[in-house]
Amino acid sequence: MDASAEGDRALAQLSQDKADYRFPLAIYMPVVLGDVEVAIRFRAISGAVDRAAGIAVRLRDADNYYVARANALEHNVRFYRVLNGRREELRGATVKVSSSNWHSLTLHAEGNRFQVSFDGKQLIDRDGSISAPGRVALWTKADSVTHFDRLEIKSILPGAKP
Repeated sequence: MDASAEGDRALAQLSQDKADYRFPLAIYMPVVLGDVEVAIRFRAISGAVDRAAGIAVRLRDADNYYVARANALEHNVRFYRVLNGRREELRGATVKVSSSNWHSLTLHAEGNRFQVSFDGKQLIDRDGSISAPGRVALWTKADSVTHFDRLEIKSILPGAKP
């Protein structure tokens, strides 16, 4: 229950496990997409090691995917590629991510092009290399206690504008 969430409910990552290289995923199983736009609304509640929320796309398994994430401790948004369990930052932007306030994060993946927006402002535009379709997931890191109250998944038709 979260009275500030739409419908008074949120999906919450509540574990406070402080293992730094721990990336919980809430995988949405019904779809497998390559070209997709995913938007979430999230609220970073707490975390001493991290206070993050993210979107994973083209997820083949827990070791292979792309992720756009916002971090309220570092005040930034980052775009990563995870290959064979190794996370590599592709791009980042400094932005105020406040704790306990609702924010929006969008990841648009089309072909080898990715766009990341935070609170409606496009921050990152980057080419990529994982082209195979995969699942969509909500993502957190370490001891991030994060609430998610909206997940929108849109398949992108070839040639559509973001």
